[in-house]
Order: sequence, then structure tokens, then C-alpha cells
Amino acid sequence: MKALLSIFIIVLGASAAAWFVIDSSSDNPPLEGWMAQFTLNDPPLPAPETELQTVAGEPVTLAAFKNKVVLVNFWATWCVPCVREMPSLDRLQASFDKKDFLILAVSVDRGGAKVVPPFLKKHEIKNLTPLLDRRMRLASALRVPGMPTSFLLNQEGLVVGSLPGIAEWDSSEAKTLIQHYVDKR
Repeated sequence: MKALLSIFIIVLGASAAAWFVIDSSSDNPPLEGWMAQFTLNDPPLPAPETELQTVAGEPVTLAAFKNKVVLVNFWATWCVPCVREMPSLDRLQASFDKKDFLILAVSVDRGGAKVVPPFLKKHEIKNLTPLLDRRMRLASALRVPGMPTSFLLNQEGLVVGSLPGIAEWDSSEAKTLIQHYVDKR
């Protein structure tokens, strides 16, 4: 009888501990499938104030996009995995309202505005917001390990996590991740 009581207490204790762990992490998004490689920053980090340019040559910083969830994707026209990933980013942006969620496609191409718009047009990428980081200052500030790499910012402009490498951004797992932060208003 003592052995049975001990087993019951152990099972009850393990169940309570599991519930506590699940409950305490409920603020974190589920990271499954393609998003299993997404790394959360705990705590979220301030976004660098490094200046970028629009394709029209206007200066802009990430602070201009506060009050939205923002996916900052570093890419280049010469990067084969980036080219493969771009259509899924475009479809992801099309599935969200830009007032809540915005994808900034930050090109590190040295050709800047001469090569980025023609590339996007050729590949029928219509929904992304292209920006230029020709000298890789923002990429350096964020310690981008290679292309493509994506960083997710919450509505306060804090970097909540990153994903180095290619992903299927229009997957249900990616949409769930984005929706998690959009719903935190």
C-alpha cells in the first residue's frame, strides 16, 4: 500500500510540475515545424537605430515601424536560398493586414535601388516593403550570420527572436508565430 501511495504522490507531483511549466510558458509562441529553428530572445532586445534607405533613397530606421509586428528579412538578389524564400514571405505578407504586420525585405545588394526593384518585379514579389542596407550596417548591428536571416520585432520595437536560414514563411507554423505577437495588443 505504501508503494502505491508513493507512486500516486509522484504522479500527482509530476502532473502539477508539468502544469506549472506549461502555464508559465504560455506567453511564448509555439515553435514547431519550420519555426522550430526560431530562437526567442529572453528578454527581447532593443532594435538598433541604424539607418536604412528606402528604394527611393529616403532614410528610415526600424523605430519608424513601432506599433506593428515587423519581420525584418535580410536577403540579396545573388543569394539562391533568399530567392527561394521570397515568394513565401510575399504570401505571408498578403495574409496579414499591413497595419498590424509588416515584412521589411532588407537587401544587402551593393547595387541597391538599381537591382532590387527590377528583381522584385521579375519575381512578382508585390507585398513586401523593400529597404536597402548596402553597407550592411544594420546587418552588422544585428550580427546577421548569413543570408537569409529574419528578425521579428514586437509592437514596442523590441527584437523578440530570429531565424537564420531559409524558412517556409507562409506555413501554418509561421502564421501562428506572427499571429501570437499580433494578438498581444
